[in-house]
Amino acid sequence: MSLHPTLQPYADAWTHSIDAISELVTPLVEGEWNRRTPCPGWSVRDVVSHVIGLDCEMLGDPRPIHTLPRDLFHVTNDSQRYMEMQVDVRRHHTAPEMTSELEYTVIRRNRQLRNESREPGTKVRGPLGTEHTLEEAMRGHAFDVWVHEQDLRAAVGRPGDLDSPGAHIARDVLLDRLPEVIATKADAPRSSAIVIDVHGPVEFLRTIRVDIQGRGTVETAPALGPAATLTLDWETFVRLACGRVTPDAVADRVKAEGDPGLTKAILRNFTVTP
Repeated sequence: MSLHPTLQPYADAWTHSIDAISELVTPLVEGEWNRRTPCPGWSVRDVVSHVIGLDCEMLGDPRPIHTLPRDLFHVTNDSQRYMEMQVDVRRHHTAPEMTSELEYTVIRRNRQLRNESREPGTKVRGPLGTEHTLEEAMRGHAFDVWVHEQDLRAAVGRPGDLDSPGAHIARDVLLDRLPEVIATKADAPRSSAIVIDVHGPVEFLRTIRVDIQGRGTVETAPALGPAATLTLDWETFVRLACGRVTPDAVADRVKAEGDPGLTKAILRNFTVTP
């Protein structure tokens, strides 16, 4: 048997992004691994460590036994502590050690994907003891690795892949999370509509409708007389949604129309990643 057709797009997106990451970091000299990335608190080495750790967990490897130092000020909750473990345990690894482990992990994951015969609905282990379907795990993983590819591109000054397979998965993942941002966190008025208009390498226009019970849903149909409209480019959308920039830092790249209080609340709560 081979990979289920439903899962193939996620495997293809992961392959595209992980190959790009390998290409980006393999030529780096030791000092360049310490460059800051847009991911809060993480260097190039830290991001690559995280990616390796994610794939090791997809492989079912045991998590490292390691005690985090107390001075990691960017680590403030259980989810961040969980993710930081795979990062901190590699903080003193050299560039050759990092690239070698990345290469070996990619080889193992490619072998796993070639031999993967489980159904998309199979339950698998997730972070912090959670349980997900295999499809949810692979979708989330493809999204994470693409976002971290973008972190690394920003750090080394090599932009690209904003319309790659991973980018389209990222669009769907981020759109799925927008109703919570708008209906719950930003407390948009009930029986209202908010339009998100994104242009650039990945273009889309979506309406978030908030019903009388305060539940939000995503629709492709445009809204007449929306309570608010946000127009921005794809890269800015991703950076805001993934917590890489503050709304103030990209104010000149976001056009907000409608209720000013609502648009500010939406942008203030736009980050949907842990």
